[in-house]
Amino acid sequence: MRLLLDTSVLIDVLRARNRRSEQLAELVRAGHTLATTVVNIAELYSGMKQHEQAPAEVFLSSLHCFDLTGASARLAGKLKFDWSKKGRTLALVDTIVAATAIENQYQLFTDNRKDFPMPELSLYPAHV
Repeated sequence: MRLLLDTSVLIDVLRARNRRSEQLAELVRAGHTLATTVVNIAELYSGMKQHEQAPAEVFLSSLHCFDLTGASARLAGKLKFDWSKKGRTLALVDTIVAATAIENQYQLFTDNRKDFPMPELSLYPAHV
């Protein structure tokens, strides 16, 4: 299984919450691939404390990081537009993360499932 880690999961690891580090270590031992996006890294750094920077770099260096591609950017914009027509305002950063997961065929591992209502997006079922 290939999992794209959303910011909520990254924060849990960084702040040693919810046994998230152990959970991810178990997934890696089971052969699963972990990744994140440049958007999630930017979100993480936007609230990071000084003493968290070095541990964050060590952790992030263990993950594959997806850059924003033209295809994912177009899909993200389309998702945001389509959901707004349905009366639901989604954050652009969330549609970028969702589009990246969809385009690369990764399941999204997030604690903020309500922010990702797209039926074409596969969400990792485990939730702490």
